[in-house]
Formats: sequence, C-alpha cells, structure tokens
Amino acid sequence: MAKVFAKNLSNKQVMATDGTELGILNNIVMDGKTGELEDLIVKPDIGLDTSKYQKDGQYLIVPFEAVSAIKDYIVVDKVLAKGLPYDRL
Repeated sequence: MAKVFAKNLSNKQVMATDGTELGILNNIVMDGKTGELEDLIVKPDIGLDTSKYQKDGQYLIVPFEAVSAIKDYIVVDKVLAKGLPYDRL
C-alpha cells in the first residue's frame, strides 16, 4: 500500500468492499513499540447494524489488516472488519 499521511485520514469515510458504508474514521490505534497500525476506530453510520462488529462504547473497532485500499474512502474487507475468520462465514 502506498504511503498516506495520517492527517489525510482524518474524518475519512470507511466503506466495506461490498459498498456498505461503515462510518467515519475517528482514530487509529498504533503499537507504540513497533509502530504498526493495529485498529481503526470508526464512528458508525447511523443506519449500520453494528451487532456483528467489535465495539468499544459507541465506536467500531476495525482491525487494520482489513484495510484493502485508501483513496477517496478507506476500503475494508467486510469479513475481516467484523473480526471473523473466513472459515466462520
């Protein structure tokens, strides 16, 4: 994935690969020792059923490994975004 400055991610729309709008990026969790990005903290879209997503209060926790592209939107794999392994589909 190409380099993207964190300031360019602020308030960016997060969308699943199937076109579902998950919400707006609120924050990013980074491992302080390694510098690896771990999770996206997403304020969910008002119409999104959040019951199958990992949550922390009012926010969705989306593993960074789910990110497949960052352009106009942050695009995430819907299955990985829910924290489910593919064999549990």
